[in-house]
Amino acid sequence: MTFKQINSLGIERVPFLFISDFLAQKIEVIPLDELSSHDIEFCINEDYAHKKHKNFFKKDVIGYESYKKKFDKIIEHIKSGDTYLLNLTAPTKIHSDLTLKEIYNYANAHYKLRYKDEFVCFSPEKFIRIKESKIHTFPMKGTIDASIADAKNKILHDEKEMAEHTMVVDLLRNDLSIVASDVKVEEFRYVQKIDSGEKELLQVSSHISGSVGDDWQERIGDILSALLPAGSISGTPKKSTLEIIKNVEGYERGFFSGVFGIYDGECFDSGVMIRYVEKTEDGYIYKSGGGITLDSDVKLEYNELLDKVYLP
Repeated sequence: MTFKQINSLGIERVPFLFISDFLAQKIEVIPLDELSSHDIEFCINEDYAHKKHKNFFKKDVIGYESYKKKFDKIIEHIKSGDTYLLNLTAPTKIHSDLTLKEIYNYANAHYKLRYKDEFVCFSPEKFIRIKESKIHTFPMKGTIDASIADAKNKILHDEKEMAEHTMVVDLLRNDLSIVASDVKVEEFRYVQKIDSGEKELLQVSSHISGSVGDDWQERIGDILSALLPAGSISGTPKKSTLEIIKNVEGYERGFFSGVFGIYDGECFDSGVMIRYVEKTEDGYIYKSGGGITLDSDVKLEYNELLDKVYLP
């Protein structure tokens, strides 16, 4: 289905599920009244009841030297002015006796999606929400182990984290300005706690909003087309950064770091597909990553990538 056809669903107020891969090249749109014929489950719940479980993933961690080579290439591109912020990701092989359906059921997250027997995501990160005539986005950048002494104060006053977060906020503010007017930062760098099972993490987010007008439903496909790929999981400037990601990461992201969302006939709500498990012929692969800037420390970034491999 094309983005123009998505506009048509919005004009007719037809509720649908939207799924896009990272590069917005593979798109699936399913009217909600047809969803029962598909092996797909989803949940969008801001106030989910936290379910305790004792399931963990065993990781075959990516080698540090392998990660460092990619990191160093990114730093070279930053020094050359080709990019200022790039979200470097990598696949980690994991072991679990759980099925994708069981992983979906156990996971605690605002945004959950199981796509057939191919992948499952359980994401804490919102992409965009559109309600009435307002569009909102909530970029999430900055993670720290909550057990570290004075962790909240440390991450909020870390110069590297501040620079990285500021860059992604500027990027998404500019992205929203393509489709909205009166774009502003409602809240800058607030902290949320996330239970990763093995440890608790603190995650830093911001809130940006704009006005899309009363006719936004008739342009919903155009809005999605203009905003994808998601800036928070790619980088800035977006065009050159996407080319660097293609050349450096060395694997296909696929639907990881893409977007899924629900249009219910009145509102649209969507999440970025991070915290992602993919089923392959060789077993489960968990894809994760983090933002790289000139001030990034390779060992800290490597550890953050591994910290994000968990079942919440």
